[in-house]
Amino acid sequence: MMTPQPITVTSTPPQNDTYSQAVRLGDVVYVSGQLGVRRDGSVPDTFQEQVRQALDNVAAVLEAAGSKLSLVAKVNIYITDFSMLRQMNEVYPQYFPQRPAKTTVQVARLDKGSQIEVEVVASVTWVSCFKPSSVSLD
Repeated sequence: MMTPQPITVTSTPPQNDTYSQAVRLGDVVYVSGQLGVRRDGSVPDTFQEQVRQALDNVAAVLEAAGSKLSLVAKVNIYITDFSMLRQMNEVYPQYFPQRPAKTTVQVARLDKGSQIEVEVVASVTWVSCFKPSSVSLD
């Protein structure tokens, strides 16, 4: 039986003690929401800098868990102002050129004054069962 393995990363902003920054269960990594906040707790000045910081935090957690951004299958994004979606989508492909499944929702408020929070689900190994371009829904 597999046991969830909590992942803690000291290079990202500290979380409270009620959750893990990520949990690895077998070959799957579940990354808790990462804010657009620096390690020292400061928030970057612009929204796009916050997006980059949140995604850099996600990358650091994935690396500590034995994965990487290119193995992300699902991304959930929470932003405080949906009118910023275009700005987020300008940065996002630089981190996820493989286009994982994605959900973006607006929320009323995020912790620490951040305008974005990103959580992901990733594999720790690449398994190719088929070519995505060969799948047809017709």
